[in-house]
Amino acid sequence: MFSSLFGSSVPTETREKITEFFDHYHDDIFPDGIAKYCKMSEITLVKKTISLKIDMPFACDGALDRFADALLSETGISVLIDSHLTLQANKRHNIAGIKNIIAIASGKGGVGKSTTTVNVAYALAAEGANVGILDADIYGPSIPKMLGLEGTPVTSPDGKKMLPLDKDNITAMSIGFLVDEKDATVWRGPMASRAFNQLLNETAWQDIDYLLIDMPPGTGDIQLTLAQQVPVAAAVIVTTPQDIALADAVKGIEMFNKVNVPVLGVIENMSYHICEHCGESSQLFGHGGGKYLSEEFKTPLLGQLPLNIDICKLADNGKTPIIENSASEIAQQYRRIAGNIAAELFKQKSEHSPDSNEIFIKQVD
Repeated sequence: MFSSLFGSSVPTETREKITEFFDHYHDDIFPDGIAKYCKMSEITLVKKTISLKIDMPFACDGALDRFADALLSETGISVLIDSHLTLQANKRHNIAGIKNIIAIASGKGGVGKSTTTVNVAYALAAEGANVGILDADIYGPSIPKMLGLEGTPVTSPDGKKMLPLDKDNITAMSIGFLVDEKDATVWRGPMASRAFNQLLNETAWQDIDYLLIDMPPGTGDIQLTLAQQVPVAAAVIVTTPQDIALADAVKGIEMFNKVNVPVLGVIENMSYHICEHCGESSQLFGHGGGKYLSEEFKTPLLGQLPLNIDICKLADNGKTPIIENSASEIAQQYRRIAGNIAAELFKQKSEHSPDSNEIFIKQVD
């Protein structure tokens, strides 16, 4: 049974070394050990290369690559990882084609939320997931430009469901695909809310593991309505180290707490700047804000991203460092953040995520 499962062509001693290392390997993504989260179902020899088939319950290809590197370093055994994502939905809902919905939010504008959303989406795809983006910023949709899809028409073959647009394995829908951006800015709240619900429910989503919702900035009625009415599994807060941004980020966390949506953690954007000439790191907008939020609200600090002109230039041209230079430091930082988000969502599944969103408002006379 053992030999048939793991491939008789792989020497017994080698199989045993691999399985023993797998059983004891720990990583930041796998704090309780990789064996608790992932299942290694096969060890086979393919064209003189040892292949490990590993079933992962959340997107974590980067962590599996680090496992393979550690295995090589410790045992001298080189392996190829054949990963398979077996993701389950955290929350029950009736939106076809989507497993988990994650809201990417900020208390205020100008913190790089949309840029972060797009790059995290690409990073999650690089981690092995099928990813979609829903642009909920009805008043100022920026996802079409950041994906390089401006002016691309949306089609509806059956007249009922719209086909989302695709760019480099990312599926997206935005009001910016349907109306002129100037028209969207004059909509009243109820109209904007109805438009968002149509985008979510009348799009033909297909096999989306993670749908990232780029929330409009702020914590007003429309944000609260979206957070309450959409089956959001969890939320991520984007902030900068500035005191004013942190104060608004606190409001965002408290808003999601009111509607019983777990906050997976905080991403601190524009955390520091590295001089391209001397390499010196400068904290232009303050220091330690994301860590403070993380500690104050007992939520993870998912990552700290630099103020990087290349990110802005790429976003303006509908590109991402994840694809343009996948080996770059910033691309790896985004992948680390994506892995942290996926891991935290998996951990939340049985701990905090309710089956539905509810908000309780007590009226005081």
